[in-house]
Amino acid sequence: MQMEKVMTMERQTTLCVPGNRHSSGPVEGQPLSIDGGFEALSFKHDLFGGSMDPLVMVDHYAMTGPTFGAHPHAGMSAVSNLFEDSVGRFNNRDSLGNNIDLEPGDLYWLKAGSGAVHDEKPLPGAKIHGLQMFVNLPASMRQDAPESLHVKALDMPRIESNGAQVRVVLGESNGISGARSPALPMTILDGRIDAGGRFEHEVATGHSLWIYAVRGKIEVSDRDASLEIPEGQAMAIDAKAEPVALNLCATADSRFALVTGKPVRETFVQRGPFVMSTEAELAEVEANYRAGLLEALSN
Repeated sequence: MQMEKVMTMERQTTLCVPGNRHSSGPVEGQPLSIDGGFEALSFKHDLFGGSMDPLVMVDHYAMTGPTFGAHPHAGMSAVSNLFEDSVGRFNNRDSLGNNIDLEPGDLYWLKAGSGAVHDEKPLPGAKIHGLQMFVNLPASMRQDAPESLHVKALDMPRIESNGAQVRVVLGESNGISGARSPALPMTILDGRIDAGGRFEHEVATGHSLWIYAVRGKIEVSDRDASLEIPEGQAMAIDAKAEPVALNLCATADSRFALVTGKPVRETFVQRGPFVMSTEAELAEVEANYRAGLLEALSN
């Protein structure tokens, strides 16, 4: 039953074929509700015309009770980025032997590779608020042994200037470095901008950008254009052959999440918690899971 819940999050297989890419305008998140304990705005790669690569999916969610149970992942990374306004602890268990209670503001990265089983749930009384991201892996990494990374909020550097307060959850911004991704190079920023404030960030050469207005309204500009992102919407920008200097402004107190990463640029198919290069590989990993060939959760 729990596996069926995970699979019904994606009712059909989605296919991505690299081709002509473009930058997206603001895209509204799609409401997603599961069993009353999980409410989200969901953003899928196909809403952004390929510009979201290497992200496959992002859910901006609130979770108040156990929802999915133990479930598998393969061919991708599942990343939980908890916001600091979460209340209580978020238990993460997986077949790598981890059993960790995440605190508000923490990050947990599960590079599933060839396959891992995972369970995450708020502990009693908790209300977890954050982003759940599926990050693609190139075909050359899909059969890697699973790895994990836990970054505590206290270990994340912060940037405070010009009315902005930004946590470097992963990667680098303004010469400040945080933890490194166990897979492809990626930067994740969790920021607040006060009314009249601004924040600058340089997107590395060859990295795509996905930016989301968690609260309020964010104005994003570079040397070529300016665009406003309303609350609950996101935009993506293709990777460029040169660094891109972004300027983020807000006329009212606002909050944003910014993700940059090196695109995979390969055809993939996704169904639920699996991301593979072909339908045959997808069928194989599903069969392996149902046959009990993926390692079970530790006690």
